[in-house]
Amino acid sequence: MKQVTLVLQDGTTFHGKSFGYDKPVAGEVVFNTAMMGYPESLTDPSYAGQLMVLTYPLVGNYGVPPFSIEDNGLPTFMESDKIYASAIIVADYSTEYSHWNAKESLAEWLKREQVPGITDIDTRELTKVLREHGVMMGKILFDDEPDNVPEADYEGVNFVDRVSTKKIQTYNEGAPKKVVLVDCGVKANIIRCLINRGCEVIRVPWNYDYTDMVFDGLFLANGPGDPDMCEDAVNIIRKQMSISDKPICGICMGNQLLAKAAGAKIYKLKYGHRSHNQPVRMVGTEKCFVTSQNHGYAVDATTLGEEWEELFVNMNDGSNEGIRHKSKPWFSSQFHPEACSGPVDTEFMFDKFVATL
Repeated sequence: MKQVTLVLQDGTTFHGKSFGYDKPVAGEVVFNTAMMGYPESLTDPSYAGQLMVLTYPLVGNYGVPPFSIEDNGLPTFMESDKIYASAIIVADYSTEYSHWNAKESLAEWLKREQVPGITDIDTRELTKVLREHGVMMGKILFDDEPDNVPEADYEGVNFVDRVSTKKIQTYNEGAPKKVVLVDCGVKANIIRCLINRGCEVIRVPWNYDYTDMVFDGLFLANGPGDPDMCEDAVNIIRKQMSISDKPICGICMGNQLLAKAAGAKIYKLKYGHRSHNQPVRMVGTEKCFVTSQNHGYAVDATTLGEEWEELFVNMNDGSNEGIRHKSKPWFSSQFHPEACSGPVDTEFMFDKFVATL
């Protein structure tokens, strides 16, 4: 294993070893407190441009499942077509793995997809630094290549445009209900959850004007980066809402884009929500759900238009976790009801959406 150094933008350094693909890389350093699910997280397009720190100490012990494709065109065990995170940072990488469904090690997968992985990092201390300072840019540098220094490419980048599909794709064609899914970096299980509920899913690019299409409902998917970079998508959502009352549902980035279309402002969280254990409460009730999340921005609910209201709030920091229109079937969640990986407590959001079609 080559010696590597993680350098944060404030000058803080952490020394470790490479177990993935040997190349220097730069990006936004974020932490994820989930205990498992690294195959799903690494293939979540919302991690594009980010160096993902896992706080759970032992990583890699259950290997990596096969990259198989189902008859419906979706990957069986992954959330997209490849690894989107720029790197993975762990405390203790397990060189041995054991799982009935494992086909290769995490290291073999990272090397095959040319993604760096570093271990022997004090990830608890690193997380404390990020919590105190807030997420920041960082670089993974190889000690034997001191002059090979990459530059971070994150701020001001439209990562949604980078990860979104470039063509229209249809799943479960011929199903009785047609749903247009705006792909901002969609996870496979979102599409699967809609298919399993009898929907034909028409997946379109993030900035595609679907307002003239024939469909029963609109679904706004998750995605990476800053929602303020996606004004084209927001304008099309506004156009759709001005000409039709068809149901609209959003997840994560979709929540933020719907909120922007409703007139709200977005702000960046200090260190984001990336875990399987975020508690959210449904507004107006005592119902609290444990949710899977992955986002660095939030909706400023005080700036919502008067026809809108909060649907969920985060019980840790009070931030917005979903909105709804007071009279029309338009609603969203900041968390991931499809989980994968994570708790499935809130999958009823798909049932609610399909029931409105």
